[in-house]
Amino acid sequence: MPHIHVAEPADNAPLVELFPVKRAWHRSAATGVGSMPGASAEESSSIVANELPLLPHVVELPDRGVGADMIGRAVGMLVDIHGEVVPSGWRISRRPGRDNSRAKDFLAWDADAVQQHYAGAEWVKVQVCGPWTLAAMLEVPSGHRALTDSGAVDDLVDSLAEGLSAHIAEIAARVPGAGIVVQIDEPALPTVLSGNLPTASGFGMVSAVSAVRAIEVLSRLTDSLGDRPSIAHSCHPGAPLRLLRASGFDALSVDLTVLGSTAAALDPIGEAIETGAILLAGVVPSVAPAASRAPLRSWATPLLQTWDRLGFARDLLAASVVPTPTCGLAGADREWTLRALRLCSELAEALTDLPEDW
Repeated sequence: MPHIHVAEPADNAPLVELFPVKRAWHRSAATGVGSMPGASAEESSSIVANELPLLPHVVELPDRGVGADMIGRAVGMLVDIHGEVVPSGWRISRRPGRDNSRAKDFLAWDADAVQQHYAGAEWVKVQVCGPWTLAAMLEVPSGHRALTDSGAVDDLVDSLAEGLSAHIAEIAARVPGAGIVVQIDEPALPTVLSGNLPTASGFGMVSAVSAVRAIEVLSRLTDSLGDRPSIAHSCHPGAPLRLLRASGFDALSVDLTVLGSTAAALDPIGEAIETGAILLAGVVPSVAPAASRAPLRSWATPLLQTWDRLGFARDLLAASVVPTPTCGLAGADREWTLRALRLCSELAEALTDLPEDW
């Protein structure tokens, strides 16, 4: 074996890092929630790569139709569980069909766009609908919501965990060296927990799911992710943040503009940050507001007000916060999409050296 000689550095010369440490996924980063307008994965991924270089996300394009919607995208990841579209929505089917194939094709095309535009990224974020929202919106063959069948819920979370693992491996292979951050979207979870979800017939309500059961199922998914950073996303004003944190998520993604200023709304955020969680702060509107040309400081207001009410030092912002739009951008036009993502990046940069007049 040949001997490799490493020269000693000259006096006062900097040591060269032969194996540089990867930047923390959240440091100085901004990111998107997931969805983008339009139907071109290549165009949307190019926009994301340019505007969110530190934490680009795999784009979701619901405008493409069946299979690109939130539930269809999750169905496309499931292993040994297939889905089809019926008049009432997505339903589990006995064998894969056209709708299932479309969902898988969209995922494959999105992975192609990731490979083309995210090369060299240190981190890439993937998103998928969580097990409770999936069980609430996906029907079993009898026509009832999967949520009404505990065994079906267990099968779904296991299948989703396996399919998500394969998706993560696919994206990691497309961007060699990149770490993968995983976001689980649970917009229906507050309704699932409160028992306010109508049955398929519309004449009754599905029984509420207990917090213990909700944590059990979500923990099975987060456990399957190993040491990959995990984010729970819900832009519902009543998002169960303590429950999500107890389920093993490393970060919480919320719409700060709808949470309000009560202790009930803010205390769970404060507790999460105190225990090391990262806050993905939704502050930039997901559709163009009337005052779309407001100065950067105004977009930071919901975050700074929340931070000050919680009593945290502002010099901790950069280490704990990732700016995002308030929710997905599927309803925005191209001009606002570009501006919203750019504003998020500018906010992330500003948090590292916050202007005194903010």
